[in-house]
Amino acid sequence: MYPDGFATRILTEGPAAAGLEDRIRPHFFGGVTTVVGKLFTQCRPDFAVFGEKDFQQLRVVTRMARDLDLGVKVIGSKTVRERDGLAMSSRNVYLSPDQRRIAPELYRAMEECARRLRAGDDIKAAMAGGAEQITKAGFIPDYFEARHADSLAPIASVKDGPVRILVAARIGSTRLIDNVAV
Repeated sequence: MYPDGFATRILTEGPAAAGLEDRIRPHFFGGVTTVVGKLFTQCRPDFAVFGEKDFQQLRVVTRMARDLDLGVKVIGSKTVRERDGLAMSSRNVYLSPDQRRIAPELYRAMEECARRLRAGDDIKAAMAGGAEQITKAGFIPDYFEARHADSLAPIASVKDGPVRILVAARIGSTRLIDNVAV
């Protein structure tokens, strides 16, 4: 994939610079877009399916494919969840039994925030409540935010467009990410 002397990278902006995952891992999306861009140009697919669990990554890859006219339609696939709501992830194997019991609190907090927002609650109040809920459960949040679902830009009101609640938080040494639509 990267021959000797490889020196070209894709510079990411837009949803890749939203202040979510990119704030924690600043060079991550440059690597994602470079490898996915190479894969798309080598394989020339008509479509590619990316999971919604990594929502910012889905938005970044979708934007890259469109901006660079790669001729591939990027399709988001719904997050697959355990019966208790925890998003399925390879990271889940690192959770201790106690942490695994607590982990679904991320989903419950997001669902409660989404319910509050649909009912007309203030975004800041709802997000603060969600962050407090997961913190009390034992998580250390990196972010717990409501964003515009397409651009990932901050929003002031649910009326600002389709809304997505996005969370990243650590429990023990495991970092989990998740999101839900409002």
